Amino acid sequence: VPPSLSVLSMVFADPFMEVMEGKKISCKKLLTFLLFSFIFSSCLFVSFRQFRTSGPEHHDSSPSAQTAQAGNTSAQPKGEQRLTILLWKWPFGHHFNFINCSELYGTPDCHFTVNRSWSQKADAVIMHHRDVCRDTERLAQLPRLPSQRWIWFNLESPSHSPNLGAMDNLFNLTMSYRRDSDIFTPYGELQLLGQPQPLSIPPKTKLVAWVVSNWRAGSHRVKYYQELKKHIAVDIYGQHHLPLPWDKLLPTVSQYNFYLAFENSQHEDYITEKLWRNALSSGTVPVVLGPPRENYERFLPPDSFIHVDDFASAGDLAQYLRELSKDAERYQRYFQWRKWLKPVAGVGWALHVCRACHFLQTTEARYRVVPDLSEWFV
Repeated sequence: VPPSLSVLSMVFADPFMEVMEGKKISCKKLLTFLLFSFIFSSCLFVSFRQFRTSGPEHHDSSPSAQTAQAGNTSAQPKGEQRLTILLWKWPFGHHFNFINCSELYGTPDCHFTVNRSWSQKADAVIMHHRDVCRDTERLAQLPRLPSQRWIWFNLESPSHSPNLGAMDNLFNLTMSYRRDSDIFTPYGELQLLGQPQPLSIPPKTKLVAWVVSNWRAGSHRVKYYQELKKHIAVDIYGQHHLPLPWDKLLPTVSQYNFYLAFENSQHEDYITEKLWRNALSSGTVPVVLGPPRENYERFLPPDSFIHVDDFASAGDLAQYLRELSKDAERYQRYFQWRKWLKPVAGVGWALHVCRACHFLQTTEARYRVVPDLSEWFV
C-alpha cells in the first residue's frame, strides 16, 4: 500500500470504529471525516489517472518523429516493417532485376526502386561511387530526411576510385568488399557443405593461364608476368591476346594446372573475381598477386592457393609450378579443402543490394556520418 494511503487509513480508523460501536459522533468529527473522505477519493482518482497513462507512449512512426524522439538512433526495430531503398543510379549503367531478399535471409523484403521521386521518402539511398564521384557538390545540397541513410557503395580498389576525398562527411554507411565495411559485399565466398564430398579435379592438359582485359605495361602485375614468362610458358587470353568468349572462360581455364589471379592493384581485402570465378570456379590452383598472404587467408584456407610472395623471385615460382605439376599427390593437396567447402562467385548486383536490405532490417545502426571515408578506404 502506498504511504499516502496508509496515512489516510490511520486518520479514518478512529471515526470509523466509533460508528461501528454506535457512539455519538460530534459535528466536528463528522466534518473531519467528510473532509478526509474527499481527500482520499481525490487521491484515488489521481492515482488511477497516473496508472492509466504510465504505460508505453504512442509515438508518431514517421522518420522525422523517430529522429526527434531518439536523437541519432533509430526508434523501432527495422525488421518489423518493409523498407524502401532507392538505388541512385544503375552501377556502371548496368541494369539488373531486383530479387526477393526475404527468400535469402528470412527477413522482411525491401522495396527497391530507381525512381528518384522516392528520394524524400526512401529509408535508404545506395550510391555507387564511380557513378557519383564527380557530382558530390550537387549531392551535398540535396534535401534528405533526418533518418534517411545514404550508403556509399564501391567494389573498385582505392587506386581506381577517383575523388575519394569528396566522400567525407557525406554518407552514413559503407558498403564494399572490405571486411570492415558496415555492409560487407565480397566478390565471392566459401560455403560450408553439409557433408564431405569426394574430390573431383578437372583433367589437366596445360600448365599456366592468365585472362587479362586491362593491360597496362607499367603495372606491377604485367611487370611480374614479363619476368615469369622468361622461366615458364603462360597462355594469355583477353582483349589484346588470345580471344576467349565469356561463356568459354571456365571450361578453358579448367584445363590448366594453374591460373594467374593477378589483381590490378594491391589493397586490403581487394580479392576479386580473378580468384573467385576465374580460378576457383574453374577448378584450378590460383597463383595470386595482390594483398599479403595473411589477407588472403582471412578468406581462404592457406593450402588452397599459391602466393607470389612465397618465393624470392619469379624464377623460383616458375620452378615450383613445374615441379608441382609433375607430382600428382602434392598437387591434389591444393584441392583437399573442397571436400568441405564450396567456392561461390559472381554473386551479382542484385545480391549486393539484398545485403543492404538485410543489414537495414536487422541492425539498429546509429545514425552517423562517416567523416573520414577516404582515409579509411585507402
